[in-house]
Amino acid sequence: MHPFDEATALQATAPGHYAGATHPAYANMVGPFGGTTAAQLLNAALQHPDKLGQPIALTVNFAAPVQDGPIAFMARAVRTNRSTQHWAIEASQGDSVVAMATAVFAERRSTWSDTEAVPPPDMPPAEALQRMLPGPDMPAWPHRYDMRFAQGEFPDQFDEQEQPHSRSNLWVRDEPVRPLDFASLAAISDSFFPRIYIRRRRRALIGTVSMTTYFHADQAMLSGVGTAHVMATARALNYRNGYFDQSGEFWSAEGQLLASAHQVVYYKE
Repeated sequence: MHPFDEATALQATAPGHYAGATHPAYANMVGPFGGTTAAQLLNAALQHPDKLGQPIALTVNFAAPVQDGPIAFMARAVRTNRSTQHWAIEASQGDSVVAMATAVFAERRSTWSDTEAVPPPDMPPAEALQRMLPGPDMPAWPHRYDMRFAQGEFPDQFDEQEQPHSRSNLWVRDEPVRPLDFASLAAISDSFFPRIYIRRRRRALIGTVSMTTYFHADQAMLSGVGTAHVMATARALNYRNGYFDQSGEFWSAEGQLLASAHQVVYYKE
């Protein structure tokens, strides 16, 4: 089994209730990589027998640090309409809720479609870029992604030389390779390094507070990507009084927008 599937596997314990756990392959500095927690929350709805359609939005609020060990998940459809379905999902450890999510699923119908966003210009192909090799002081989770940066790579050293912006352009996919699906795309949408590290080139205590992923792709588009790299771009809009945001877009090699994401992150100096 792929390490990502091991990390996000859920076992039904009762209707709408599932048991999962953190996984050492996706460990972060403290607790697990937030992307795997987001994928587990989404999986709780994806595996529910009442599921309708495919995900179009997922918002995860991290209420407390997730500790290494078992996690209990609860998912319920709070409203089902003709073509949309709204979910409330919780992750708990012991008697405490550690993360809450809302998700929207929908039955997609063929309509007029267009994309106003544009992928990063002059992006070299993934094969022309070297894979980032995580350093020995990095946590486990970056080893689970093949990242190839054209711009805005993780600093080789934290020399406190402030940069004019925090934009990153890169190719990313699971390592080892794995076909893209909604759960892995939810995790990849959290795979950007904190923008404040790129901008200030200095360490800071950080933690994601809330993150939202919008899925623009349907299952057919994801199946078309397969195990290929996803083109990604990330930037921050604002840093102020202990919180900053970061936005990301995720594209297929053919220029189809697969997902967009936005999150707000706490930082302490």
